[in-house]
Amino acid sequence: MIIDFDAELWLWDARSDSWTFVSLPADASDDIREMAGGTRRGFGSVRVRVTIGGSQWRTSIFPDSKRGAYVLPVKRAIRKAEDLEAGDTVSVTVELIDL
Repeated sequence: MIIDFDAELWLWDARSDSWTFVSLPADASDDIREMAGGTRRGFGSVRVRVTIGGSQWRTSIFPDSKRGAYVLPVKRAIRKAEDLEAGDTVSVTVELIDL
């Protein structure tokens, strides 16, 4: 399953660290939840391959009950390489792997 979408980068402040995420669309999150139903990984995560701009990497997405969607962490190295910061809207491609 491959999902292409545009989303705004947002910050989640956890203790002394800030993490930057994008939220996947709600309808795609519902499909992922259904597909991953029997798969149990840490925090309900699903492994993915992500492309933003010229950067591609493997990571995991996580369900966020508050947002009702999966969220994708965007690490500092990617934000730096793509000249991104919280509040920017990015085009994202997420490919589910290992499902």
